[in-house]
Amino acid sequence: MQQMIFGRNGQRKYMTTAERNTFLHAASGFDDVTLTLCWLISATGCRISEALAVSQHNIDWETKMVVFESLKKRRAGIYRTVPVPEALLDLLADVHGLTRQGQSEAEAVRLWPFSRATAYRRIRKVIEAAGLQGQHAMPKGLRHCFGVAAIQSQVPLDMVQRWLGHADMRTTAVYTSAMGPEERSIAQRMWRITALKVKPRSPVRTLRRDDIP
Repeated sequence: MQQMIFGRNGQRKYMTTAERNTFLHAASGFDDVTLTLCWLISATGCRISEALAVSQHNIDWETKMVVFESLKKRRAGIYRTVPVPEALLDLLADVHGLTRQGQSEAEAVRLWPFSRATAYRRIRKVIEAAGLQGQHAMPKGLRHCFGVAAIQSQVPLDMVQRWLGHADMRTTAVYTSAMGPEERSIAQRMWRITALKVKPRSPVRTLRRDDIP
Protein backbone atom coordinates (compact mmCIF):
# COMPACT_ATOMS: atom_id res chain seq x y z
CA MET A 1 0.00 0.00 0.00
CA GLN A 2 2.78 2.46 0.83
CA GLN A 3 3.96 2.10 -2.76
CA MET A 4 1.11 4.51 -3.61
CA ILE A 5 3.02 7.52 -2.23
CA PHE A 6 6.57 6.11 -2.23
CA GLY A 7 8.42 4.60 -5.17
CA ARG A 8 10.43 1.39 -5.03
CA ASN A 9 13.57 3.41 -4.37
CA GLY A 10 11.87 5.22 -1.46
CA GLN A 11 11.38 8.49 -3.34
CA ARG A 12 8.10 10.21 -2.50
CA LYS A 13 5.42 10.38 -5.18
CA TYR A 14 3.50 13.31 -3.67
CA MET A 15 4.17 17.01 -4.00
CA THR A 16 4.73 19.01 -0.85
CA THR A 17 2.54 22.03 -0.16
CA ALA A 18 5.44 24.31 -1.16
CA GLU A 19 5.86 22.43 -4.44
CA ARG A 20 2.13 22.64 -5.11
CA ASN A 21 2.28 26.41 -4.56
CA THR A 22 5.22 26.61 -6.98
CA PHE A 23 3.17 24.61 -9.48
CA LEU A 24 0.18 26.98 -9.16
CA HIS A 25 2.44 30.01 -9.49
CA ALA A 26 3.79 28.54 -12.73
CA ALA A 27 0.24 27.80 -13.92
CA SER A 28 -0.64 31.49 -13.56
CA GLY A 29 1.77 32.14 -16.42
CA PHE A 30 -0.21 29.92 -18.79
CA ASP A 31 -3.58 30.53 -20.46
CA ASP A 32 -6.61 30.89 -18.18
CA VAL A 33 -8.18 27.57 -19.21
CA THR A 34 -5.03 25.68 -18.21
CA LEU A 35 -4.85 27.65 -14.96
CA THR A 36 -8.40 26.77 -13.91
CA LEU A 37 -7.81 23.08 -14.68
CA CYS A 38 -4.59 23.00 -12.65
CA TRP A 39 -6.18 24.85 -9.73
CA LEU A 40 -9.24 22.61 -9.62
CA ILE A 41 -7.18 19.43 -9.59
CA SER A 42 -4.78 20.70 -6.92
CA ALA A 43 -7.61 22.12 -4.77
CA THR A 44 -9.77 18.98 -4.83
CA GLY A 45 -7.46 16.03 -5.45
CA CYS A 46 -9.71 14.86 -8.26
CA ARG A 47 -8.51 12.69 -11.12
CA ILE A 48 -7.94 14.30 -14.53
CA SER A 49 -10.86 12.40 -16.07
CA GLU A 50 -13.13 13.53 -13.22
CA ALA A 51 -12.15 17.16 -13.75
CA LEU A 52 -12.83 16.93 -17.49
CA ALA A 53 -16.37 15.68 -16.79
CA VAL A 54 -17.24 18.86 -14.83
CA SER A 55 -19.84 21.22 -16.29
CA GLN A 56 -21.66 24.18 -14.74
CA HIS A 57 -24.25 21.67 -13.53
CA ASN A 58 -21.59 20.21 -11.20
CA ILE A 59 -20.89 23.47 -9.39
CA ASP A 60 -22.90 24.21 -6.26
CA TRP A 61 -22.51 27.95 -5.87
CA GLU A 62 -24.49 28.10 -2.63
CA THR A 63 -22.42 25.56 -0.68
CA LYS A 64 -19.22 26.42 -2.61
CA MET A 65 -18.61 22.82 -3.63
CA VAL A 66 -17.87 20.94 -6.82
CA VAL A 67 -19.75 17.71 -7.45
CA PHE A 68 -17.65 14.99 -9.07
CA GLU A 69 -18.83 11.73 -10.52
CA SER A 70 -16.51 9.10 -9.06
CA LEU A 71 -15.36 7.37 -12.24
CA LYS A 72 -13.40 4.53 -10.61
CA LYS A 73 -16.51 2.79 -9.31
CA ARG A 74 -18.19 -0.40 -10.43
CA ARG A 75 -21.21 1.55 -11.62
CA ALA A 76 -21.98 5.02 -12.92
CA GLY A 77 -23.92 7.69 -11.07
CA ILE A 78 -21.89 7.75 -7.85
CA TYR A 79 -21.11 11.34 -6.88
CA ARG A 80 -19.11 13.11 -4.20
CA THR A 81 -18.80 16.77 -3.21
CA VAL A 82 -15.57 18.58 -2.44
CA PRO A 83 -15.40 22.14 -1.01
CA VAL A 84 -13.32 24.63 -3.01
CA PRO A 85 -12.00 28.15 -2.34
CA GLU A 86 -14.37 30.95 -3.30
CA ALA A 87 -11.57 32.56 -5.31
CA LEU A 88 -11.48 29.45 -7.51
CA LEU A 89 -15.23 29.65 -8.08
CA ASP A 90 -14.87 33.31 -9.07
CA LEU A 91 -12.14 32.41 -11.56
CA LEU A 92 -14.18 29.53 -13.01
CA ALA A 93 -17.15 31.86 -13.51
CA ASP A 94 -15.00 34.52 -15.15
CA VAL A 95 -12.87 32.30 -17.41
CA HIS A 96 -15.61 29.88 -18.48
CA GLY A 97 -18.46 32.38 -18.63
CA LEU A 98 -20.56 30.64 -15.99
CA THR A 99 -23.67 32.07 -14.36
CA ARG A 100 -24.45 31.61 -10.70
CA GLN A 101 -28.21 31.79 -11.17
CA GLY A 102 -30.78 30.28 -13.45
CA GLN A 103 -30.78 27.19 -15.63
CA SER A 104 -29.46 26.92 -19.15
CA GLU A 105 -28.39 24.32 -21.67
CA ALA A 106 -24.83 25.50 -21.15
CA GLU A 107 -24.79 23.67 -17.83
CA ALA A 108 -24.31 20.38 -19.71
CA VAL A 109 -21.25 21.69 -21.58
CA ARG A 110 -17.94 20.53 -20.13
CA LEU A 111 -15.68 23.32 -18.89
CA TRP A 112 -12.61 21.73 -20.49
CA PRO A 113 -13.73 20.28 -23.84
CA PHE A 114 -10.52 18.44 -24.69
CA SER A 115 -9.20 14.92 -24.26
CA ARG A 116 -7.50 13.44 -21.22
CA ALA A 117 -4.24 13.20 -23.17
CA THR A 118 -4.36 16.93 -23.93
CA ALA A 119 -5.13 17.76 -20.30
CA TYR A 120 -2.25 15.55 -19.15
CA ARG A 121 0.17 17.29 -21.50
CA ARG A 122 -0.95 20.74 -20.32
CA ILE A 123 -0.41 19.83 -16.67
CA ARG A 124 2.99 18.29 -17.47
CA LYS A 125 4.08 21.51 -19.19
CA VAL A 126 3.16 23.49 -16.07
CA ILE A 127 5.11 21.04 -13.89
CA GLU A 128 8.15 21.44 -16.15
CA ALA A 129 7.79 25.24 -16.06
CA ALA A 130 7.73 25.03 -12.25
CA GLY A 131 11.10 23.26 -12.36
CA LEU A 132 9.84 20.19 -10.49
CA GLN A 133 11.59 16.88 -11.08
CA GLY A 134 11.32 13.38 -9.69
CA GLN A 135 8.58 10.81 -9.19
CA HIS A 136 6.38 13.41 -7.49
CA ALA A 137 6.55 15.71 -10.52
CA MET A 138 3.53 14.11 -12.16
CA PRO A 139 -0.19 15.01 -12.33
CA LYS A 140 -0.86 12.15 -9.87
CA GLY A 141 1.50 13.91 -7.45
CA LEU A 142 -1.13 16.66 -7.07
CA ARG A 143 -3.79 14.14 -5.98
CA HIS A 144 -1.38 12.61 -3.49
CA CYS A 145 -0.44 16.11 -2.29
CA PHE A 146 -4.10 16.83 -1.56
CA GLY A 147 -4.42 13.65 0.51
CA VAL A 148 -1.24 14.27 2.49
CA ALA A 149 -2.05 17.95 3.10
CA ALA A 150 -5.57 17.07 4.27
CA ILE A 151 -4.29 14.50 6.76
CA GLN A 152 -1.60 16.86 8.02
CA SER A 153 -4.28 19.57 8.46
CA GLN A 154 -6.11 17.12 10.75
CA VAL A 155 -9.06 16.60 8.41
CA PRO A 156 -10.86 13.43 9.64
CA LEU A 157 -9.79 10.34 7.75
CA ASP A 158 -13.33 9.41 6.69
CA MET A 159 -13.81 12.90 5.23
CA VAL A 160 -10.56 12.67 3.25
CA GLN A 161 -11.73 9.27 2.00
CA ARG A 162 -15.00 10.79 0.80
CA TRP A 163 -13.32 13.78 -0.84
CA LEU A 164 -10.92 11.54 -2.76
CA GLY A 165 -13.55 8.97 -3.64
CA HIS A 166 -11.70 5.99 -2.17
CA ALA A 167 -13.75 2.83 -1.78
CA ASP A 168 -11.48 1.51 1.00
CA MET A 169 -10.31 3.64 3.94
CA ARG A 170 -7.07 1.65 3.98
CA THR A 171 -6.18 3.40 0.72
CA THR A 172 -6.71 6.80 2.35
CA ALA A 173 -4.80 5.78 5.48
CA VAL A 174 -1.62 5.43 3.40
CA TYR A 175 -1.32 9.23 3.45
CA THR A 176 -0.71 9.13 7.19
CA SER A 177 2.72 7.62 6.48
CA ALA A 178 3.96 10.94 5.08
CA MET A 179 5.84 13.05 7.61
CA GLY A 180 4.18 16.32 8.47
CA PRO A 181 5.26 19.52 10.27
CA GLU A 182 4.01 18.23 13.63
CA GLU A 183 6.03 15.04 13.30
CA ARG A 184 9.18 16.98 12.47
CA SER A 185 8.53 19.28 15.46
CA ILE A 186 8.38 16.24 17.74
CA ALA A 187 11.60 14.94 16.22
CA GLN A 188 13.30 18.30 16.81
CA ARG A 189 12.47 18.06 20.53
CA MET A 190 14.08 14.64 20.57
CA TRP A 191 17.15 15.99 18.80
CA ARG A 192 17.59 18.61 21.54
CA ILE A 193 17.62 15.88 24.17
CA THR A 194 20.13 13.71 22.34
CA ALA A 195 22.12 16.54 20.77
CA LEU A 196 25.79 15.92 20.16
CA LYS A 197 27.88 18.84 21.28
CA VAL A 198 30.25 19.51 18.43
CA LYS A 199 32.87 22.19 18.74
CA PRO A 200 33.30 24.35 15.66
CA ARG A 201 36.29 23.28 13.68
CA SER A 202 39.17 25.64 13.10
CA PRO A 203 39.28 26.94 9.55
CA VAL A 204 41.58 24.95 7.33
CA ARG A 205 44.75 26.89 6.66
CA THR A 206 45.92 26.79 3.08
CA LEU A 207 49.59 26.01 2.81
CA ARG A 208 51.73 28.36 0.82
CA ARG A 209 54.86 27.32 -1.06
CA ASP A 210 57.02 29.18 1.50
CA ASP A 211 55.54 27.07 4.34
CA ILE A 212 56.89 23.84 2.87
CA PRO A 213 60.34 23.01 4.35
